[in-house]
Amino acid sequence: MDRVFGLSGFLVLPFWALMIFLPRSRWTRRIMESPLVIVAPALLYTALVLPVVGEVLPIVNRPSLAAVASLLGSPAGATIGWVHFLAFDLFVGRWVYLDSRDREISPWIMAPVLYLTLMLGPMGFALYLAVRAVTERSARARGGIAASLRAEEA
Repeated sequence: MDRVFGLSGFLVLPFWALMIFLPRSRWTRRIMESPLVIVAPALLYTALVLPVVGEVLPIVNRPSLAAVASLLGSPAGATIGWVHFLAFDLFVGRWVYLDSRDREISPWIMAPVLYLTLMLGPMGFALYLAVRAVTERSARARGGIAASLRAEEA
């Protein structure tokens, strides 16, 4: 399990590196537009969970703190949880990246947001929603100013 845990990050790190360090590259956009980037960690997660699905399902169907702590408290459980985090953080990070590129949000702003999404998924996602709201408000304000300037020129 130590080896699987240690190597699992290599399934997602290349994609994070592309989104953070080469965000404007056509190749990055092309690669990240494919939902297939999530397949490898999803398959690893499936391979780890299937042998113990009979133990996992009752815990996730009726979770208690003690049961979840027990599940995650073993090397196998921690590895399963870790791969789950990696897969879903990449899924969310991919959406954040694509949405931010569509909205033309600066890669300089997005690099720390994506890093935070990688490290602390929900916190990075919440920060992105705040950045998105601010940039939308700012764009609307600029659009309003530009429209009034054009009206004054006419």
